[in-house]
Amino acid sequence: MEHQVKALLKHKGREVHSISPDATVSDAVRAMNEKKIGALLVVEGDKPVGMFTERDILQRVIDSGKDPSETRVAHVMSKDVIAIHPEATVEGAMAVMTERRCRHLPVLEGETIVGLVSIGDLTRWVSRRQANHIQDLVAYITGSYPR
Repeated sequence: MEHQVKALLKHKGREVHSISPDATVSDAVRAMNEKKIGALLVVEGDKPVGMFTERDILQRVIDSGKDPSETRVAHVMSKDVIAIHPEATVEGAMAVMTERRCRHLPVLEGETIVGLVSIGDLTRWVSRRQANHIQDLVAYITGSYPR
């Protein structure tokens, strides 16, 4: 059974951690460490303009020899914002992540940011749904399923 991302967001919450493109990489890393997250949505005003991830830090900052305290997020962020709609299915969101090789998707309703999901959020959601389904099947087979 497919579930929509909006159900996951209702359960998980809609908080989105973001940063300005003008912030330094050091500021972004500090925010990510404090919140124990692997990515920040880069937002200018209310508009998403990029994603800043651990992969960006490794490839575009550390491996390139840039100074994190001098480098702006705008210069090293992933600029192609791949977003989904809250009506998208969890399975569809997972397919987008697999195809586009990304681990975080902002959820947009029109131009409004309504959430952000990670591959961990999606995997946890599917795993919990499967566990519930298995419990229901076992209860049905053993005759303890509610009538």
